Amino acid sequence: MSLLQIAEPNQSAQPHQHRFGLGIDLGTTRSLVAVVRSGKAQVLKAKTSSDTLLPSVVYYPSTGTPLVGYDALAHLPDDPKNTIISAKRFMGRSQADIKFSHPYELSGSEDAMPAFVTAQGEVSPVEVSARILAALEQRATSALPVDSIEGAVITVPAYFDEAQRQATKDAAQAAGINVLRLLNEPTAAAVAYGLDKPNQDSADQETTENYYLIYDLGGGTFDVSILKMTDGVFEVLATGGNSALGGDDIDRLLTNWLIKQLNIDPAEVSRHDKSVLAQQAKAYKQALTDTEQVDINIVVNEQSYQGVLQRKDLLTIAKPVSSRTLSVCEQVLRDAKLSISDLDEVILVGGSTRMPAVQQIVTDFFAKEPLCRLDPDEVVALGAAQTAHQLVNGDSDNNLLLLDVTPLSLGLETMGGLVEVLIPRNTPIPVKKRQVFTTYQDGQTGMVIHVVQGERETVENCRSLGRFELYGIPPMKAGFARIEVTFSIDANGQLTVSAQETTTGTESKIEIVPSYGLSDEQKEQLLVAGFKHAEEDKNARSLIETKVEAERELLALQSALTEFSALLNTDEQQSLTLQMQEMQAALSTEDIVLIETQQAKLKPHSDAFAARIMNQSVKSSMAGTSTKDW
Repeated sequence: MSLLQIAEPNQSAQPHQHRFGLGIDLGTTRSLVAVVRSGKAQVLKAKTSSDTLLPSVVYYPSTGTPLVGYDALAHLPDDPKNTIISAKRFMGRSQADIKFSHPYELSGSEDAMPAFVTAQGEVSPVEVSARILAALEQRATSALPVDSIEGAVITVPAYFDEAQRQATKDAAQAAGINVLRLLNEPTAAAVAYGLDKPNQDSADQETTENYYLIYDLGGGTFDVSILKMTDGVFEVLATGGNSALGGDDIDRLLTNWLIKQLNIDPAEVSRHDKSVLAQQAKAYKQALTDTEQVDINIVVNEQSYQGVLQRKDLLTIAKPVSSRTLSVCEQVLRDAKLSISDLDEVILVGGSTRMPAVQQIVTDFFAKEPLCRLDPDEVVALGAAQTAHQLVNGDSDNNLLLLDVTPLSLGLETMGGLVEVLIPRNTPIPVKKRQVFTTYQDGQTGMVIHVVQGERETVENCRSLGRFELYGIPPMKAGFARIEVTFSIDANGQLTVSAQETTTGTESKIEIVPSYGLSDEQKEQLLVAGFKHAEEDKNARSLIETKVEAERELLALQSALTEFSALLNTDEQQSLTLQMQEMQAALSTEDIVLIETQQAKLKPHSDAFAARIMNQSVKSSMAGTSTKDW
């Protein structure tokens, strides 16, 4: 008699079939997909060639299906307007944020993510990214067994904010991909390098801490992360970067340098000609990776130029970009409270780190040879594939625990426009923090929860992420209600905020999905301003807190006078009222000394009044009882 195979609900009918998780590096200029097969991570090649890289380019012709990859890139010289490159730079950002040069016509309002105007109509950056992701997923589908792909880990720059991460997830959803996790690119690189594996020499010794700096310079983004490895716990101590800085900027600097060799103002060159020249500049830059100099031959505005470009010239041309990357490195080291000598390794990631000029800058700055034995283009995808394999199959040789961090502080607005930080920047994620707040006025039955992001003390100097309202608070005296607010950040860096009134269980929540992200300038302003204005913010917060406290005391006294005025004689009422009026007048100023002085004058009157109210309350509760009752 034969056996009959069965499957439990929600379980695979083919339990022995291999399940695969993809690792996708959605890059600004080039993208890759990798997978773990036979225990080894490998980047998948195109079906018709041996190339593993897919240019992050989509071409929209006037008729027909859009083209992706090399087929799309071929149209860049003759039709740059409809050939979308570096769409990642536009992901989750408003039109007002986009200050870098580009050949596209954008549509949409200033405060929303723009769309590219193409021959096939308006196309959002999310749609462009979705086509790139779909092409990568199709590459994996062709290489793997049918219906064996469970989902993908997609990498993002560590400095991507909530809106940029959400835009990436939206693109994956549009491509029909199940997102297992969004993983920071530096973290993925560290996984690929096996930085979690202990050295043979130290395997039998006491636990040691190792510190690694990941220097990730791609085509359009730059990230730095410092990671600490202790006992299988892989923690990101600090992270920083710029979501609009990379090899593309070096190409633009080199393009303008070439134009100036002809004594032509770059502003006088058309976008089309600049786009063509940028491709030539990139080719010259790449050629200098393997040689000390390269012959150049260009035509700009019908003027030709022939000459020689040397590697040392490129080092000088790229200095504005390299200087900005080193400034970020210095800031991240300060955030992690480490010095250069504390670092065990510096790891180079990203195609732009192939440049000898970049390698030389990093070597000189950190006074050590950087680690770059793996292909810098493939390392992120390989690490993502290893993480995806672990998530899908639930196994790991080293039980690696990844702890990423949130790049900016998150909090909410309290009375007076102050920011109460619940999750400070560089807090390991996933994380959940709770804090209890109360009402400001008597009988208050609702509350607006305003979620903000930034490093300043006041809401007006931080970035608003969202608002939601909590209703159903029982009417009671100010300060008696208990509203528990919870901030929760998942492994993908997505923020959810909820509020609950504890006596009734009334709850409201919001998933923070802003319509666009922070620009690199705004990020720098938020971080730098937090240090620059620290003393000023401290004084401003102190003044606001003093005012709020005084205003609450006045409200409480006014409420008490309405209910218990009979406990005071006429003179006492007039004296208390006069002090309250003087307190109100002091609050109209910005003089904290005057306000505190008036608070001190009001205190004896309010304390005496409070004592009489308390005495009456005690007498009322004990009325009709005797010592025998006690």
